[in-house]
Amino acid sequence: MASTSASPGALLRHVRTGRARSRADLVALTGASRNTVSARVDQLIAARLLEEGGRGWSTGGRPPTLLRFNSEAGCVLAVDLGVTSVDVAVTDLSARILATVGHPIDIGDGPEIVLAEVDRLAQLVLAQAGHAPADVCAVGVGVPGPVEFSTGRPSHPPIMPGWHDYPIPGAFGRYECPVYVDNDVNVMALGEMGIAGSVQDVLVVKVGTGIGCGVIVDGRVYRGAQGSAGDIGHIYVQPADGRTVLCRCGNENCLEAIAGGGALLRDAVDAGLPVASTRDVVELAAQGDGPALELVRDAGRTIGTVLAALVNFFNPHRIVMTGGVAQAGAPLLAGIREAVYRRSMPLAARALEITVSDAPELSGRIGAALMAIEGYLDEESVVETLAR
Repeated sequence: MASTSASPGALLRHVRTGRARSRADLVALTGASRNTVSARVDQLIAARLLEEGGRGWSTGGRPPTLLRFNSEAGCVLAVDLGVTSVDVAVTDLSARILATVGHPIDIGDGPEIVLAEVDRLAQLVLAQAGHAPADVCAVGVGVPGPVEFSTGRPSHPPIMPGWHDYPIPGAFGRYECPVYVDNDVNVMALGEMGIAGSVQDVLVVKVGTGIGCGVIVDGRVYRGAQGSAGDIGHIYVQPADGRTVLCRCGNENCLEAIAGGGALLRDAVDAGLPVASTRDVVELAAQGDGPALELVRDAGRTIGTVLAALVNFFNPHRIVMTGGVAQAGAPLLAGIREAVYRRSMPLAARALEITVSDAPELSGRIGAALMAIEGYLDEESVVETLAR
């Protein structure tokens, strides 16, 4: 079925995602006239967003000239801001990393100190990639807390003291371009979908210091009315031992207070394990340590109980686990799968895949880049670019 949109932005998207490789493909996809498509492709070529080159297969006439998205028409800055570290990358317009740097930070130092460090790192990676600030088309930032997406301001983030309502986009004013800020899990979810995207319904669950969920509907991030969709870390759960645990949000027995990275470390220390960080617990489990394995598996069961409710409600194609604790791999997955498959309705779980991310370390930066690229290349923005 032909698309109803033949705007320059829609044509660019078809080429960029590989759905079309020639003007003839675009005519077939959109149902628009050959003259309309050709005129808009010429505009995109003049703006350096598309390039022509090479010949495709002939279907009876002259072989078509192939179209290619020019991913070198500009660059974007991608910022993956965590609780204890930040990664900054510069990518081309296909989210290919050209240069990247990571550095320890303390999110509790507040926005002025942390974002000054981010600005320093951004200038460093731009220089490494051979780009100037004027080359930056957009900036994407993932932060570890709830964000009002329309303004880029954090909203009462439990693990980001001093950040509430801070105008993060203003920290990137030197680049004179759009700045997109979102919750880190939504950003990771974009990274998991990749440049070609997907039409699936997916839950991307980050288990790190906190626990969050990126909700993908028909291949697009679903943010909800105010941008807080997917905040599953503060769903109430009842621990198997009946205890009451205070969460840093002020409520009791939130999922992340029972099964997040901090909870895993707390329980490991209480059990007498020789650990000083959540990473130590994960590494012990990976080495086959019995008590550490059981703690990780129990955390998986608790997380799986909440995910089972989401599976019954949302019926996703798949669930992808990411984040530091998710690197525990098999034992965490075993606990999650046990609870999900036991507690989900048979129809909802019949074809459900539950996997660990292939690139958990990269998905934050790739997702931040993709968020910036999608914003820069959306239909309205492309029209503005062509007008300039």
